[in-house]
Amino acid sequence: MTAATSLLAQFAALDSATVSDALDTCGLPPGQGGLRPMWGTPKLAGFARTVELEPLTGEYGGAHILTGAIAEAGPEDVVVVASGGRTDVSSWGGIVSVGASVRGVRGVVTDGACRDVGQARELGFPVFARAQVPVTARGRLRQKSSGEPIRIGEVTVRQGDVLLADEGGVVVVPRERATEVLEGAQRLADLEAAIEAEVRAGVPLPEAMRDARLAGTEPK
Repeated sequence: MTAATSLLAQFAALDSATVSDALDTCGLPPGQGGLRPMWGTPKLAGFARTVELEPLTGEYGGAHILTGAIAEAGPEDVVVVASGGRTDVSSWGGIVSVGASVRGVRGVVTDGACRDVGQARELGFPVFARAQVPVTARGRLRQKSSGEPIRIGEVTVRQGDVLLADEGGVVVVPRERATEVLEGAQRLADLEAAIEAEVRAGVPLPEAMRDARLAGTEPK
């Protein structure tokens, strides 16, 4: 197992809420909601492969959106699509799900709508989006950039950042601070597990959830 694969496996063992708390602790933007799994309850942990889309206003749209980024993506990647939160037109569909699945891509997160969810489900390909819509991107959207920093909601995503998505939301961890955030999230996960065990054992909730413990420090 490579160091990168190990890093992703350790993030995958956590949930988005815990990583969001760790991002808070590190002074980084926390996670965000509204980007939901379009089928089932999959979990994604991978390195961001970024694409930005923009409206097509009559001129030639160029190559089909997303195809170049998918052709370059691999088994540790998650395609991340900036589509400005639009839900009136699809920014991801069935054919690109097939192409990404063949490449071994872990899934997609799009800040917009998607379509052909049944096809993605049959492939076992995770799709996180803001909505479903049957309207095609053809003649409506074009690709603005690939591999450049993008905005997903209130968060900037750079190619290679760690992205974790589950039914609770999406978190983005800057690659250069991934180890720091991971260690913080693991400490929080251990602390929360200890608190939960106390509550289940009968410790009163106010005592178990005292502020100093949730901040990661015991009272003197």
